[in-house]
Amino acid sequence: MLNSLDPTQIVALAAALGWASGIRLYLVLFAVGLVDRLGWVAMPEGLHLLSHPLVLAASGLMVIVEFFADKVPWVDSIWDTVHTFIRVPAGALLAASAIGALDVHGGAVGTLVAAILGGSLAAGAHLTKSSARALANTSPEPFSNLGLSLGEDLIVPGGLALALLHPYVFFALLLVMVVVGAWLVPKIWRFIRRLMGHTPQTVPQSSR
Repeated sequence: MLNSLDPTQIVALAAALGWASGIRLYLVLFAVGLVDRLGWVAMPEGLHLLSHPLVLAASGLMVIVEFFADKVPWVDSIWDTVHTFIRVPAGALLAASAIGALDVHGGAVGTLVAAILGGSLAAGAHLTKSSARALANTSPEPFSNLGLSLGEDLIVPGGLALALLHPYVFFALLLVMVVVGAWLVPKIWRFIRRLMGHTPQTVPQSSR
């Protein structure tokens, strides 16, 4: 049990919340609320609302819905498209709520910076996730999509735990993921465009 979080852990948690929200928002909401509710981690005050029973019930229900929607090819891409407008602001809000506990410069500056960075991390993670899924959906076999989805189910709680237990390790891995994502996403979409460009077209035969 973590009775209190030091400033490094709070910053790492804020970064993890932003990043993870871009991948599995509802799992983030449920996991943070549950560990706070059970008293495993003394979460920052701004995150206590997530432990309310009604919030836990709603986020838990959406975890189940997203778990199955994310396993179906093309349905996952539609789900990702809709959540472009949900994950990014939610990541910004969660990061700001976490960092508010530090009361940097009266809280206003630190909270705003956390919101900007949290939203940016959420946007980057969301773009990387949705790009990888779009690429997987070009393949006729379902296993790559399923493997990516299950990997996301594991990496999100793992990342949150790592941010709390080993924040410096988390910072290093987060930097690697951001760099890899920035390098990989353009290559994925160039490949998809080339793939679509080589899709056989039906050419009408000229009449004789």
